[in-house]
Amino acid sequence: MDDHDSRTPGPLGRTLRHLMGDAAWTGMLDGAFERRHPIGTTLLRQGEPGTHVLALLAGVAKVSRRERDGSVRLLAFRGPGELLGEVAVLDDGVRSASVQAISDCTVAVLAKAAFLRFVADRELFPVMVRYAMGRLRESDLARSGGDVVPRLAATLVALADLSVGPAPTAGRRIELALTRDELAQHLGVSRNTVTTALAALAAHHVETGRKSITLADLPALRRAAAPAD
Repeated sequence: MDDHDSRTPGPLGRTLRHLMGDAAWTGMLDGAFERRHPIGTTLLRQGEPGTHVLALLAGVAKVSRRERDGSVRLLAFRGPGELLGEVAVLDDGVRSASVQAISDCTVAVLAKAAFLRFVADRELFPVMVRYAMGRLRESDLARSGGDVVPRLAATLVALADLSVGPAPTAGRRIELALTRDELAQHLGVSRNTVTTALAALAAHHVETGRKSITLADLPALRRAAAPAD
């Protein structure tokens, strides 16, 4: 199977593909089948049994969990070279979170038995632990302090790069299925702070819908995300 990503780690952190290497990543995809999902699709649902894992080949997904009080908490973003749903498979439990496509996504579907056999045969359990720890560090870093406007701009640029690559077609509009609340959770700030930052980024052609963010000029947004001299 042709996987669509390079080995270079994405802007949101080191991917599993980077940690295990191209040969192991490609070997893991042998026998998997490919599926394409439009923006907004639920890829994995919280509470369902872990019957398979998804290797994300293209696009960006968000991981969120519904808490006991009914609120929904954004946990992370995932891009090409990442694995989705492996925790429920490794611990033989149910999905602890849901995963939704925030851009058009392509995934490779690998059955539970085949994935567990591959991890055991390649002795990849230590790699899976490193991957899990890296995800925790990534979540902490996203919430580190600093000026919210460039931090938000940098997050949107990173998600755009994961969604369409670092050199999209000139003039292409990039839609991400994200809300203000989710961006606030990701950055560790209030919803009002994100609303103010998005208003500031309107000058860089960031358009805000009720449940979406559209980037109409990615080069301009990159300039907003660049650290001040």
